[in-house]
Amino acid sequence: MSSDWSQNPSELNHLGIDELWDNIRAGIQQVYARQSMVKSRYIELYTLLYNHCLYVSPQAQTQSKKGQKLREDKTVGFELYKRIKEFLKNHLTNLPKDGEDLMDIGILKFYTQQWEDYQFSSKVLNGICARLNKHLLNSTNNEGHNVCEIYSLAMVTWRDCLFRPLNKQVTNAVLKLIEKERNGESINTRLISGAIQSYLELGVNEDNQFEEGPMLTVYKEAFESQFLADTERYYTRKSTELLQQNPVTEYMKKVEALLLEERQRARVYLHQSSKGKLARKCRQVLVEKHLEIFLTEFQNLLNANKSEDLGRMYRLIYRIKNGLGEFKKLLETHIHNQGLSAIEECGEAALNDPRMYVEIVLNIHKKYNALVISAFRNHADFVAALDKACSGFINNNAVTKMAQSSSKSPELLAQYCDSLLKKSSKNPEEAELEDTLNHVMTVFKYIDDKDVVQKFYTKMLAKRLVHQNSASDDAEASMVSKLKQACGFEYTSKLQRMFQDIGVSKALNAQFKKHLMDSEPLDLDFSIHVLSYGWWPFEESCTVLLPSELEPCYRRFTAFYASCYSDRKLSWAYQLSEGELVTNYFKNNYTLHVSTFQMAILLQYNTEDAYTVQQLMDSTQIKMDIVAQVLQILLKFKLLVLEDKSANVDEVELKPDTLIKLHFGYKSKKLRVNISLPMKIEQKREQETMYKNIEEDRKLLIQAAIVRIMKMRKVIKHQQLLGEVATQLSSVFKPQISVIKKCIDILIEKEYLERVGDEKDTYSYLA
Repeated sequence: MSSDWSQNPSELNHLGIDELWDNIRAGIQQVYARQSMVKSRYIELYTLLYNHCLYVSPQAQTQSKKGQKLREDKTVGFELYKRIKEFLKNHLTNLPKDGEDLMDIGILKFYTQQWEDYQFSSKVLNGICARLNKHLLNSTNNEGHNVCEIYSLAMVTWRDCLFRPLNKQVTNAVLKLIEKERNGESINTRLISGAIQSYLELGVNEDNQFEEGPMLTVYKEAFESQFLADTERYYTRKSTELLQQNPVTEYMKKVEALLLEERQRARVYLHQSSKGKLARKCRQVLVEKHLEIFLTEFQNLLNANKSEDLGRMYRLIYRIKNGLGEFKKLLETHIHNQGLSAIEECGEAALNDPRMYVEIVLNIHKKYNALVISAFRNHADFVAALDKACSGFINNNAVTKMAQSSSKSPELLAQYCDSLLKKSSKNPEEAELEDTLNHVMTVFKYIDDKDVVQKFYTKMLAKRLVHQNSASDDAEASMVSKLKQACGFEYTSKLQRMFQDIGVSKALNAQFKKHLMDSEPLDLDFSIHVLSYGWWPFEESCTVLLPSELEPCYRRFTAFYASCYSDRKLSWAYQLSEGELVTNYFKNNYTLHVSTFQMAILLQYNTEDAYTVQQLMDSTQIKMDIVAQVLQILLKFKLLVLEDKSANVDEVELKPDTLIKLHFGYKSKKLRVNISLPMKIEQKREQETMYKNIEEDRKLLIQAAIVRIMKMRKVIKHQQLLGEVATQLSSVFKPQISVIKKCIDILIEKEYLERVGDEKDTYSYLA
């Protein structure tokens, strides 16, 4: 037979289609009967179809002789396509009857076995018809015939003839088998995957064979929608049972396990487009419907510090749309309350101990920052909740209420920085100090009144630099760099200028010493800091008549500086100056570290053993309030004594006629004694002045912000102006609305802006 059909295709008689089909049909029957086929028979069938597609009609041959290009006859193959389609339909006609009475496992076994046989046979047939497929698809492009390749035709025929009559039985059987697996029973998963694979393969469009990707219409309509509905029913019942039988923490563990099982099930059975839908449906039923229960348990877990369970709860809820909102609020409230409680427990001790106060704040932040990272995966909403809570309890707590000032927190933070950066036996190592400064910046981030930190920090840095009391120059520079990075150049411009002055002063001291060596040296060691006026946060100097021992130093340096800078004027800050005195009237020679005022008073006792307060005031030109403070310190150290030695120094009120004597019986365990302590009256005055300056500076900043905004807006409503001013200044401090209004009135008086006509709530800028 093969010899009859292997002749030149151009010599084939088109009327021999019936004979051709008989041979082809016999081969197709052999394929679908799953009978073995030798290679030569497969090649014979392929060749028959190949030659048939290359058949050229006599009319086409005549055109070729006339010089026209020889083409394939586009009518060839369609008849064969129709007969193959009819064969497939007849082959499947009786199969539905064999399965219509089957249910559950029976129908699945029948369906999947028939499907596997049919699909395999269809792939073999598609290979035999490879040339026919190409021929038909080319013809479709040119002549608009609605055909598809043979494998797709086989799928369409299966869908119409077998799948549609049996799909409800098959789908129900698949769903029952999945439910058994969910209940922990062992099942034949191959039956499920086989059925679902057929749903996917059947998604073809006979009218559009060029459509890209699998069409999921059959899969979605016949299986997916019912599967998701069945999943919802199953887990609605299951979740109710689990919650009744288990505490919420155990319920969450079981839900995690169930979700993992469903992910594995989706990977094994389902199309990838269903994975997200299944996960969302499971979360909706197992988690979202029980959010109120989760919310109650969330607070309990926070109270018990159950980080692992909190992390599990977060993993369950974070994908739910708008699911984190209430949990975020609960966390924020909890952290805020914990911070307030921790500070309140320390009470007044924290008010007077900056280290204790800052460490309490850092401990709370460290604890809940670790929770946010480990349990909530640093989610932006929970980070924001932590930040808001910390900002709340840091700026308004028991300590700020006791101090009756919201600026107490920034003041304590600046004092804590001072204790870290000042020379002390308790100073940490460089690396540890750097870590601690980073923690300080964490607290600084939450401070509302950053300008208060700036004022206090500047004051304390100035004292450390002037008194050469910094623990580390590198640490000082590092801290200034951190502040600059956080708040910008303007925030630290004065600090950097202060460092420049200290550097210039070192060079100036070296020049002065060289000058003294070239002329006449002084009888004592003398060094000076020349500070630029306006950059250093110091008040005007108090008057004092320098002792004769210091007069040459004053005179020689003043003349030297005038020779170097003729256009500059020196103003001496005696309240910042310090020196050392050596005693020669005790058994031991003590070195006393003293302030200028203490030095001026003690040196008076080189000539007399006793003075009245009035005499000391006259000889030193120091005011009474300062003299009293200086004498109180000297009396406490027992360098001087009252005439009545039994009197309590703290209770005695010094009067102009009070007699103060030199104490010849002074003793100390240390040979070097620091008595240069800050005076209470000076500290109080400094603090009052500082807060007054802060208020004045704020008014200027507010006015500057208003002018900037008005320049840009030209015309603006009152409420909008208030909002924009508050926003612009929020990085430095939170301006009070009443102060902003006063500043607006000031600028109206200064004619920077005016109210618009009869609209009292509208302002316009005056250029």
